[in-house]
Amino acid sequence: MSAHATADRQLTEQGRERKQQLVDAAIVLFAERGYSATRILDICDHAGVAKGLFYWYFPTKLDLFSELVRSMRHQLRRAQAAAMSSDADALTRIHQGAAASVRFMADHATYFSLVEVERADPMIADALKQGSEVYLDDVTALIREAQIDGTVLDADPQLLALGVLGSVSSFSNAWRGGRIDMTAEALADFVADWVARALR
Repeated sequence: MSAHATADRQLTEQGRERKQQLVDAAIVLFAERGYSATRILDICDHAGVAKGLFYWYFPTKLDLFSELVRSMRHQLRRAQAAAMSSDADALTRIHQGAAASVRFMADHATYFSLVEVERADPMIADALKQGSEVYLDDVTALIREAQIDGTVLDADPQLLALGVLGSVSSFSNAWRGGRIDMTAEALADFVADWVARALR
């Protein structure tokens, strides 16, 4: 069965839970062993499901990894949207979104550590690239809006957006590596302020 057909299949509540069990097991094992060294059988054993059930949801291990990336991307975007005040100006929403992103990355440190290690693997680079492009488009649109308001400096909006994403990612990575000695909440505030100052 194709990946497209699998994605289109309507799942029951129990089916969604089983699928999530596989994704959750994969996060743990990929983080412990790496993507390449983790077998489908290992994921099934960890999730407590039969190997045949894996293929009901995912044609390949790469499809599971792509689902994991999509799931985390959606969760992050929901966290960002929930943190942004709909009536706030664009620069304030960028500030709020940056803080929410740092908090989310701290709460899901295992996944983002995995991404840092595995992003060089050509087998999974495309799945990660798609997610990065979504985030870049989101921030670029906000920056354009802020430039119209006159609250963000007049420069290439995509270049500024790359700076925002780079700051969030680099500070979060340093925090996960133990190179920053502050709470995740304090870091979120610091990075959000840093980004807002850099854009003015």
